[in-house]
Amino acid sequence: MNSSMIGKIEKAHRYAKEPERVRLSCVEATFQGAHDEYQIRLKDGHWTCSCHTFTSHAVGTCSHVMALQQMLARMLPDSLRYDTDADTPAAVAVAAAR
Repeated sequence: MNSSMIGKIEKAHRYAKEPERVRLSCVEATFQGAHDEYQIRLKDGHWTCSCHTFTSHAVGTCSHVMALQQMLARMLPDSLRYDTDADTPAAVAVAAAR
């Protein structure tokens, strides 16, 4: 392996330890929930999930979206992260449930 490629691999390892360098704008994932598989998407600044809770409740989130937001938090802009301190319908619903 040439020295140029070795340098690229070392740089990739350093970058991998700094996920905050990446800003995700689109995400599509399959989430294995407790009862079924769900499709989660982040597109045009909005999260969606195929689960019943997300599609039938007005809170605008679900446990699958919140879990993915926590997993990806360092790579998401603040506006797309789950924040229990924010004055959003989801945060209000979560706070009320406590």
